[in-house]
Amino acid sequence: MDGWNKLQSSFSGLNLGQSANKFAKGFNSSVQATRERLGQVAPDEITELPQEYKDLEARVDALRQAHLALLKVTKAYETESYDYPTQIQESITELSTTIGHGITNFAATNLKGTNLPTPSPVAPQLSQHKTLPHALGRAATNAAAAFQRTPGGNEDKLGKALTVYAEVFDNVASARVEQDESIQTQYLRPWQTTLSTSINVAMKARQAVRVSRLELDAAKQTLKTTSPVRQEQARLDVENAEDDLVQKTEVAITLMKTVLENPEPLKNLNELVKAQLLYFAAAAEALSSAQGEIEELSVAAEGEYRKSRDH
Repeated sequence: MDGWNKLQSSFSGLNLGQSANKFAKGFNSSVQATRERLGQVAPDEITELPQEYKDLEARVDALRQAHLALLKVTKAYETESYDYPTQIQESITELSTTIGHGITNFAATNLKGTNLPTPSPVAPQLSQHKTLPHALGRAATNAAAAFQRTPGGNEDKLGKALTVYAEVFDNVASARVEQDESIQTQYLRPWQTTLSTSINVAMKARQAVRVSRLELDAAKQTLKTTSPVRQEQARLDVENAEDDLVQKTEVAITLMKTVLENPEPLKNLNELVKAQLLYFAAAAEALSSAQGEIEELSVAAEGEYRKSRDH
């Protein structure tokens, strides 16, 4: 401990310019932080911050953690395929098709006027949404089409049910896209903005308070160990450090209150819930209607099956 004090005193006793004085203060603060971390500073030698400040610190920490916790999960809404991981294979197939179209069109343009066979230009395949509702709709459409291509397929009850299911999931898929767009604009972006601006500013103000508090306590330690010749300057350093800490604490309190009083996070959360509600309500309505039709087809098919078994 004496070694730390002597080192701090030697830096404080040097006749340094403004930049070097700033370095010396930073060094002394680092020494103070290290001593506190190692338990070499008595609790009563650490300047106590106002209770109001500490309460606000705890509340801002909770607010920041809430933002981070939800953001970690809801960022999934930025990626369309969050509920359809098998889309990777579809994307590879699409990429191969796109490259094929590109080569064909290049040949169609550049082989004109030559003796080589010139392929006809082809239109590029439209990009497909990579969501589970879209995939279910496409799968049901293809399955229904397979029935329709068979003799009497238009009357096949399973084929009819698949057509109903495909139509329903076209509507569900559209609602899914609308939900994601709404969540991205009305929740995710402002939620991230609050985290990166007002909360971040408050955290920086708190860091400034911490540094100022360390500088004050380091100045107090220097005052205790400095030579009589340096006593007056050391006292002035303590007074200046106290004034600086009071000012920075007041600024941090004001910024933390501003963050905590901001209604934007609650508004953003409401937008998230509203978008989810609209999507699930649309999906429930569409599926409820489809389920009634499919159940009628199911009952009819079961009745025909039993009737055929009776003969």
